[in-house]
Formats: sequence, structure tokens, C-alpha cells
Amino acid sequence: MSKFSITMSDDLGEYVQEAIKASHFDNTSEYFRHLVRQDLLSKQSDQELRSLIDEGLQSGVSNETVGSIWADAIESAQ
Repeated sequence: MSKFSITMSDDLGEYVQEAIKASHFDNTSEYFRHLVRQDLLSKQSDQELRSLIDEGLQSGVSNETVGSIWADAIESAQ
């Protein structure tokens, strides 16, 4: 298990303490683990979205109309 020691300004320290009191976290470590997990999930989500955008751009221009694309999407969702 990794262990960290951090130093921050008094105003940020106060913010962290207030955030812990106002939330479901029992201590500072839980709060920071939560923040790191959120950051990791955000970066993974961003990378997945970028990959999908790249895939779409590389697929080229479709010959289908917007109406037929929507109709196919609605049919697939049912």
C-alpha cells in the first residue's frame, strides 16, 4: 500500500475538513482516495470518448440520411 504525505495552504486544508464533515467520509484518507478514484474514472471516460470520436472520424462520411440513421437507432433500441 502506498503512503503519501501532503502539505497544502490553510484555506485548502479548511476546505478539505469542511468537505469531510459535509460528506460521508470518516477521514482525510477516504476523501482523497475518493478524489483519486473520480479522477481516474474521468480520465478513462475521456479516453473512451476520444477513441470513439477517432473511430467515427476514421469511418468516413456516410451515404445514409439522418432520418434513416435515426430509424435504425430506434429499431435497434426496441
